[in-house]
Parts: sequence; structure tokens; C-alpha cells
Amino acid sequence: MSERETAPRRAPAPQRATAVTAEPPWMRRLLIGVALLFLSVFLILPLAVVFAEAFRGGLAVYRAAFADPDARAAIALTVTVAAIAVPLNLVFGIAAAWAVAKFDFPGKSLLITLIDLPFSVSPVVAGLVFVLLFGSQGWLGPWLGGAGIEIIFALPGIVLATVFVTFPFIARELIPLMQDQGNADEEAALTLGASGLRTFLTVTLPNIKWALLYGVLLCNARAMGEFGAVAVVSGHIRGLTNTMPLHVEIMYNEYNLVGAFAMASLLASLALVTLAIKSFLEWRFAGAIASGPAH
Repeated sequence: MSERETAPRRAPAPQRATAVTAEPPWMRRLLIGVALLFLSVFLILPLAVVFAEAFRGGLAVYRAAFADPDARAAIALTVTVAAIAVPLNLVFGIAAAWAVAKFDFPGKSLLITLIDLPFSVSPVVAGLVFVLLFGSQGWLGPWLGGAGIEIIFALPGIVLATVFVTFPFIARELIPLMQDQGNADEEAALTLGASGLRTFLTVTLPNIKWALLYGVLLCNARAMGEFGAVAVVSGHIRGLTNTMPLHVEIMYNEYNLVGAFAMASLLASLALVTLAIKSFLEWRFAGAIASGPAH
């Protein structure tokens, strides 16, 4: 064996690692500053203005704005609509996600497309569609009027419009997760003799609980803050069909700034609480995925 072959091989010279982002420090600080400036101008500053205007007259004036019967009616109606729309979307979201993720059937792609439809249709257009269907001059309006059933300019119409604009949220949170989990756990439970309902309650539901709560949270936030579709079907009847966003508009148009900003501050507070819970659920959901379905 030659001397060249027996000589120890030299370790290859270490290659210099190339950073994915090699911007100088001043560039990073500039980008961070631009992002913070954007958030301050378009998010933090408007929220600060809402609360500053709401409490400009003091706490007593702020509380008096909610003593108005119309304001209380708007809050009650908003809560009622959300309490009806969210459970309906919960049932639909679970059923749609189960069908899409667990089965193959004709029209599956069409179903997924229809679930995404409210994301691409303007809420105002959605409200107008319901008016054309159920209004007094609509396709079903005369028949409904003859039967004494009132949809438009009443609670049912507001609920229909809210359900339409919010039904993708729960389904869209569950479908990717359930597709990723597959059918192995459910098939094992069925093989061991569990019924379909027991399999859902003891296997499927625990695996999707955090995504389900996250979807319900987003659905409820959109239901309580919806304006466009509800504005079309409500008729703006004081004390009857005005939700919280509509009440804000009416108060502002009437130059009742205290009442408008007081109600807006309540909506903003709900949004901040929703954001906090959303951040917690995102953290918990990520932890549940990292630790496995058993958690």
C-alpha cells in the first residue's frame, strides 16, 4: 500500500454557513419599525380613540349610554342572534368536516367550494339575496306573508344572514385537522365494538376539541360584529332589529357620539377578549398537536 493511501485524510474545511436572511441590523430595525408604525396607526390608535371618546364625559355618562332602552335592546338582540347562529354553525361545521375528512363521495369538491362561498361573496350581496327570497316582493315573500311568517325585518332574517356569513369558520378549522388525523383511531374504536356515537364522543371529539373551540370563538366574534348582511335584512327598526353595530351607526349619524362610542367600546372590548382567548387557544392547540392526540 502506498504512502499516499496510508496517510490520514484531512478533515474537510468547514464551510461558512450562509444565513437565510443576511440583512444588516439597520434593515431589520427598519422593518420592525415599519411594522410597529403600521400597527400603531391602523390598530392601536383607532382603539385608543374609541375608548378615549367613550369615556370623555366620565364614567357616569358612559354608563348612562347603556341605560338607553334601544342600546339594551341592541345588546340583547346581538347576544340572541349569536346564541342561535353559533350552535347551528357548530352542528354544520362538525357534520361538514366529518363528511369531507372521513368519506369520499360525488360532489365533495363542490361541497368544499360552497363552504368557502361566504368568503368570496360580499355580506351586502348575501343580505340582498335573502331579501329577494323572503321579502314581501320576493319569491317566497307572498306565501310567507299569507302564512303569517315574517322573515325579513325580523329576527329570523337576521339569524339567516348571520348564519350565512359565519358558517365557514368552524368547518374550515376542523377539515384540515381531521384530514391530517385520518381514520385510524375511529376504525380501531369501531373494530373494538364501539358505536358510531360513542366513537365520535370518545375518540373524534377529544382529538378536535381545541380546533373546535377556536372555530366557535371566531364564529361568535364574527356573528356579534357582522354589519353588512344584517344591515340589509334588519330594516333598522329601533328596539327591535338593531344589533350593536347597527346601533353604533345610528347613534353616530344622529351625532350622539357618547352613545356611539360607548357601544363601539363594548364591541372593541369583546374583540380584545376574543383576541386574548384566540391567542390562548392557538398556544394550546399547537401544544396539543405537538404532544399527540392523546392530549
